[in-house]
Amino acid sequence: MSEAPRPQRLVQAVGWSPLSDRVASAQEFVYGPVIGWARRSPFHAGVLGHSLHPPLTDLTMGCWISASILDVAGGSPARPGAMLLVGAGLAAAGPTALAGTGDWAEMTGAERRIGAVHALGADAAVFLFLGSLVARMRGHHSLGAGLGLAGNAIMAGAGFLGGHLALVRGTARRTTAAIQGTPRPARQPGRTTS
Repeated sequence: MSEAPRPQRLVQAVGWSPLSDRVASAQEFVYGPVIGWARRSPFHAGVLGHSLHPPLTDLTMGCWISASILDVAGGSPARPGAMLLVGAGLAAAGPTALAGTGDWAEMTGAERRIGAVHALGADAAVFLFLGSLVARMRGHHSLGAGLGLAGNAIMAGAGFLGGHLALVRGTARRTTAAIQGTPRPARQPGRTTS
């Protein structure tokens, strides 16, 4: 049996890390009042047969990546468009976070720890893009562009963890139990624990 590829080992390490457990506890403390509401919100519906969180992340990240492309390739004429895209990404980040919080409320064990680190990365990216927007509005476009690039780099790491949860562990799937508000088991039959 060969050793798991490095990205999978990284996710396993995050899932079993005591530090990740502390991050999950901190997330529960900070977002405690919102977690129950997010779980009952329309952003946690089962209408699609899967979570709304993954398509909403596409919208948020699409805006931010597009802003960075304009920053790098568009020059001065692209600055207003880049600023608009940063703002649109921030507006989309709210519903995206609510949908993700509703999903996270149903996770346990390693999935919950991975989700907490994913959320911490997403939170950091939101704050970087908020700083980017403020810098741009004050005429500091280079600083705004730099903060946006840093936000996209952090979001790439957070997105990797989120993709693992949704695609490998199946946390984005909607089951009857999830729609009715029953937490789903930490492991599904036939699934590995990596």
